[in-house]
Amino acid sequence: MTHSPARILAPDRILPGVALMIAFCVIAPLIDVSSKAAAQGVPVGVVTLGRFVVQAALMLPVVLVMGLSWRMTPVALRLLLARAVVSILATFCFVAAVQVMPIADALAVAFVEPFIILLIGKLVLHEQVGPRRLGAAAVGFGGALLVIQPSFAMFGAVALFPLGTALFFALYMLITRRLSREMHAVTMQLHTAIAAALICLPLLALGHLSGVPALAFALPQSLPFWGWCFGVGLAATISHMAITYALQFAPSSTLAPLHYLEIVTATLFGYLFFKDFPGGMTWTGIAIIVASGLYVIHRERVTARATRLPAAPRARV
Repeated sequence: MTHSPARILAPDRILPGVALMIAFCVIAPLIDVSSKAAAQGVPVGVVTLGRFVVQAALMLPVVLVMGLSWRMTPVALRLLLARAVVSILATFCFVAAVQVMPIADALAVAFVEPFIILLIGKLVLHEQVGPRRLGAAAVGFGGALLVIQPSFAMFGAVALFPLGTALFFALYMLITRRLSREMHAVTMQLHTAIAAALICLPLLALGHLSGVPALAFALPQSLPFWGWCFGVGLAATISHMAITYALQFAPSSTLAPLHYLEIVTATLFGYLFFKDFPGGMTWTGIAIIVASGLYVIHRERVTARATRLPAAPRARV
């Protein structure tokens, strides 16, 4: 069988993609470390705002140097605002969770996001999803419950916040897929950060006036907390750009299994910075989530391969 050269990615392009994905998995948990440290002295809403302010400040010179257009269609504007809103909600839920929960526990629950995308595709977008992938998603949610159960007993309803992160990040990914047809990836990061920061400001003002502690507006009172708030935005900007360019070098089917490396690095950083280490039930839940996710990736590869194969020639009778 011959293949069109345009459909085959050379190894010298796949390897940088893999390297960038590994870089993402190493850098992304630093968002969680910085968020957890910052949230010990700064309200969750301010940490969330800080992430987008720093991201906008870092991305602005990149967009200017690259000479990218700022124009956008009305469709792109609506999608961008939706992307900003779900990004705020996903960030807020996760910062609120890691404020009290171990990072690895919160991240493990958030890793049910691919299963949520699967269900949205099946129930809302009417995509073809087979019973094997649906079964794997159900098992993955069962693994998440194993992680949530001890955390819920210890921390209360905040243990459910990572599920909110998973839901909103799933929506974020679906919106990003659609918006990528309308806008350059780098410009998308800048505009999302600006929009999210502008949306956060009135929300924090309302929260401050209504006396909601998590939404109170209070600037960091010491240099370390300023540093941690800056670290949230810095790590978020670098990691998101790494995964954006990784997907330009290598197909998502190649990179997706590597994403689970993030749980390993998050566990390591959680122990090094906060002496947090998952318990036995949490490890069991993590193993189930990872195994279910890898199986879903495998089934998606099988399905994609089947749709690309030409139909078998019929025998002449």
